[in-house]
Amino acid sequence: MSLWEDMIQILIDADACPVKDETYRVAARYKVPVVVISNSPIRVPRDPLISRKVVSDAFDAADDWIVEHATTGTVVITADIVLADRCLKLGATVIAPTGKLFTSSSIGSAIATRAIMADLRVGGDIVGGPPPFSNADRSRYLSSLDETLVKLRRQA
Repeated sequence: MSLWEDMIQILIDADACPVKDETYRVAARYKVPVVVISNSPIRVPRDPLISRKVVSDAFDAADDWIVEHATTGTVVITADIVLADRCLKLGATVIAPTGKLFTSSSIGSAIATRAIMADLRVGGDIVGGPPPFSNADRSRYLSSLDETLVKLRRQA
């Protein structure tokens, strides 16, 4: 096992993640361990590189566990903007299931948009949710995860 393989890991915020299977495939190609974090048991493949962590159902328990284990060699898969911000501050790389790479430059506007949408919903304004997850999202995600692991490998 090389040094970079010892340093890199993928943490999946798994309760509503539509790209778990894709993550397993890419991680296997690079021999990167994956931890699937959820509030209830989720089936994961029997593979020594894939593990499951079931946390309590307390508010933000999965997010808190991810933050406790995120480092500069960690790739976090989540659509949760607040969790993304917390992980970025620790030096982790964060990718949304749509393939969007969260960065320290982009997270501020994402948080602001989230707050505006929440205010609109509270005010009774009808606002649509995100568009349905598509094959193009899946393709962007696969490309983004692959590029991220290559980049981390070079850095290590």
